[in-house]
Amino acid sequence: MSLPNVAYFSMEIAMDQSLSTYSGGLGFLAGSHMQSAGYLQMPMVGVTMLWSYGYYDQRIDHTGQVEVAYIRKYYDFLTDLDIYTEVECFGESVKVKAFRVEPSLFGTCPVYLLTTDIDGNSEWARSISYKLYDGNEKIRIAQETILGIAGVKILQLVGYNFDVIHMNEGHALPAAFELLRQYNGDVEKVKRKTVFTTHTPVAAGNEVHWVDTLMQGGFFAGCPREKVVALGGENFSLTVAALRLSRIANAVSQLHGLVANKMWEWVDGRCPIRAITNAVNIHYWQDHRIGAAKTFDELLAAKREMKVELFKYIADTAGKRFDPDVLTITWARRFADYKRAWLILMDKDRLNRLLDSNKIQIIFAGKFHPDDVMGREMFNKILHRSHTLKNVVVLPGYELELSSKLKKGSDIWLNTPLRPFEASGTSGMSANMNGALHLSIYDGWTVEGTFNGINGYTVEYEGLDDEMPWEERHWKDHESIMNTIENDIIPTYYENKEEWARLMRQAMRTAEAYFNSDRMVIEYYNRLYQPIAHDDSTSGSKKQDMKIAESPSFDAWTFSNIK
Repeated sequence: MSLPNVAYFSMEIAMDQSLSTYSGGLGFLAGSHMQSAGYLQMPMVGVTMLWSYGYYDQRIDHTGQVEVAYIRKYYDFLTDLDIYTEVECFGESVKVKAFRVEPSLFGTCPVYLLTTDIDGNSEWARSISYKLYDGNEKIRIAQETILGIAGVKILQLVGYNFDVIHMNEGHALPAAFELLRQYNGDVEKVKRKTVFTTHTPVAAGNEVHWVDTLMQGGFFAGCPREKVVALGGENFSLTVAALRLSRIANAVSQLHGLVANKMWEWVDGRCPIRAITNAVNIHYWQDHRIGAAKTFDELLAAKREMKVELFKYIADTAGKRFDPDVLTITWARRFADYKRAWLILMDKDRLNRLLDSNKIQIIFAGKFHPDDVMGREMFNKILHRSHTLKNVVVLPGYELELSSKLKKGSDIWLNTPLRPFEASGTSGMSANMNGALHLSIYDGWTVEGTFNGINGYTVEYEGLDDEMPWEERHWKDHESIMNTIENDIIPTYYENKEEWARLMRQAMRTAEAYFNSDRMVIEYYNRLYQPIAHDDSTSGSKKQDMKIAESPSFDAWTFSNIK
């Protein structure tokens, strides 16, 4: 039985630092998906947007504030397909052009890039593909409309006969509506072609727009209002409609599978939600030196060498000099409030004792959404505080290259989300692949892959899932983190190097064994793509679907108090 041809639609895909088509974790995850599909020679293509200004460039201005800058990108390494289509969007016929990333460039499967920034479009139409996640609602809707509808049309124009469309988050939902148009309104035919990945329980990640605004934007490819409302409501939820237009969906960790099923259980007619845990591409993320280390001494030496390289970058960029023999803790991810970058800073006196005695060094890095006032303020506050703290630095420009440097040069990778809002998280996986130990809230993939005292450290305590005020939760989590650092991590790091190296090795083995995206892509084919591609009128297919629908997803999990 041949594998189905899959078209993977994602608003962002991080393939290389030189191609600014990503913002953060979702893009990093999509990039690993494309890389593993390429390495494994799976019949898959990616579809995303070509952003003229990327997400944004982050730097520190002359006043010491974080600055959001937009720099136009020009690429000469993409294949110009000279293929165009048109999409009706807010009363305009918008021309869309396609480029392709060839597999030989970055080791991915072929990836198609769509742009509206071309001659023949109005300035407004050109601006649709200027900035990833534009804060203007109409532009944002237009971006999703172009990704989904133009993406389907372009694939058909290039002759890619897809069996499955994988909507990576709700951004790509218009692809399902374009299929609905082509199938004359037959929802069941659409379902047989589509799968959906939901990535977050956070409200901001589950978009809602007034249905008439979406209709004006061409989002529904001409689908009647009554039918659209039945699928997603008048205050139209992209996630709800995606669950109703897909044959099967997945969450991105086992714990998130529980949360997502509870969160969306009220949706009548939704498809099953299974759990396929995220992963990262080992070939891209793991440094060859640490991967080749055979003995504990070689492992420690490789880590120290990578720390020296990172600290030279810090000195050149921020003017602070870090010591490669001091325990280095890194918090690096998107600056969103629920991720709580500030958590380790809560008890100033306690933290300062560790910093001033050279027991620890702390690095912060990450981007906020350019329109996120709270995220920007959080970044600036930590930045300003770092100026007066010994052994603390905040680095701007958190993109693929800096992310790689940090994961290679850190001893501890700190993860502090407010449980259970971190659906998965992947940064700790690639950190583990480079011998950095995870110190994490018991959330997302941590539940599956970080085992306290065996390959890292987890924040657990009695009453972990009890109802309590958020301020109390913050303090409990902070105290648990500080206790672990003081009582477990520091003594082991400085007094028992053999045990520290053993922990590093176990972290690497865990990540290599299960959190490699080769496993993830194979699991997607086995659990999502193939059942849909072969869902026809035969009794065998029906039996297969029945098995999928009835198979329990979470037998191993006993978390009964997730709120």
